[in-house]
Amino acid sequence: MPPAFTARSEQSWRDPFPMYAGLRDHDPAHHVEKGDYWVLSRFADVWAAARDTETFSSAQGLTFIYGERERLGLAEAAPMVMLDPPEHTEFRRLVSRGFTPRRVADVEPAVRRFVTGRVDRIARTLAGGQAEVDVVAELFKPLPSFVVAHYLGVPEADRSRFDGWTDQIVAAGSQGDPLIATEAVAELLDYFTRLARRRRAEPGDDTISDLVAVFGDDDPLGLLRVLGFAFTMVAGGNDTTTGLLGGACELLAAHPGQRELLVREPALIPAAVEELLRLTCPVQGLARTATRDVSVAGTVIPAGRKVLLLYASANRDPREFGPDAERLDITRRPGRILAFGHGAHHCLGAAAARLQARVALEELLARFPRFTVDPVRGAFAPGHFVRRYRSLPFARDAA
Repeated sequence: MPPAFTARSEQSWRDPFPMYAGLRDHDPAHHVEKGDYWVLSRFADVWAAARDTETFSSAQGLTFIYGERERLGLAEAAPMVMLDPPEHTEFRRLVSRGFTPRRVADVEPAVRRFVTGRVDRIARTLAGGQAEVDVVAELFKPLPSFVVAHYLGVPEADRSRFDGWTDQIVAAGSQGDPLIATEAVAELLDYFTRLARRRRAEPGDDTISDLVAVFGDDDPLGLLRVLGFAFTMVAGGNDTTTGLLGGACELLAAHPGQRELLVREPALIPAAVEELLRLTCPVQGLARTATRDVSVAGTVIPAGRKVLLLYASANRDPREFGPDAERLDITRRPGRILAFGHGAHHCLGAAAARLQARVALEELLARFPRFTVDPVRGAFAPGHFVRRYRSLPFARDAA
């Protein structure tokens, strides 16, 4: 049978990798008839398309659904991720100050306190006789929510409300229907409207304060941009990091020799995060829209058609990473990877995600050097673009 792309969700996310290999080897610019979109699966093609924003535009949305912005009510004011240069470049410049590696390093003490507190709770639960915990619920889901709230300047007293909205919005987004969370979205946007006004009078060291300082009081589009950024942070900064952490633990538990090397040499963890990012690739792919007829791998993609850039397939391409590309090797230095996209739309929160992964692995491996997880009983979340565990049983290995 010729290879065919099938959008995954929930348990069908368990092993999409043979499908990716078939596409790379036999149909690297694949046309999906149902939905009329195209799928690029080889590293070189995905890398080049991600760089070429003139040909592969984000302005019509990032899924393979046509009319996405209109369906989401974003026709008038798109979030940053749905802007092309030069408009995207200017807005990104406004928000990037807090996301440099140096600024991200400043939040490490707070992140580590949060992680150690959660790991302590896991340890107490397991020491108390419970055989296992759901590590997603205990650590991998609340951690990115904490970090996103920090960057947006959500006061501690409001964190519980913020976490509730975040849960609903991420769940709705993963099901491909943000309208499920209409009430939560409305409450979130109302909250950030009021927070933006407060930050104009009482600025803090956060991204909302940075943005309201730029946009004037009489700039309604500016407020929409602030709200769009807040929504993007909530919708895009949570489940992706959760996916990285769950996938990393699955890989390390399945390769005890690799895990043992990290336990013996914790200094290897930062570099190991890159290899774990390559193989987990939480955002499995995002779409662009072709602005002109374009030839890729000998196939012409017509103007106006959606094109799915299959990052997760590209990250396992032997043409880029060698014949053992599917294998975990924490000593590998993968160089170019697409876990955070590439080019103008390279993920703004990449340094923050790396920080969370490093700290979480350092603390978990120090406390549970022989941990086990049970991926068979783990459940994957719904959604066609982010591959993440919704639950994952975690236990202390007594062996």
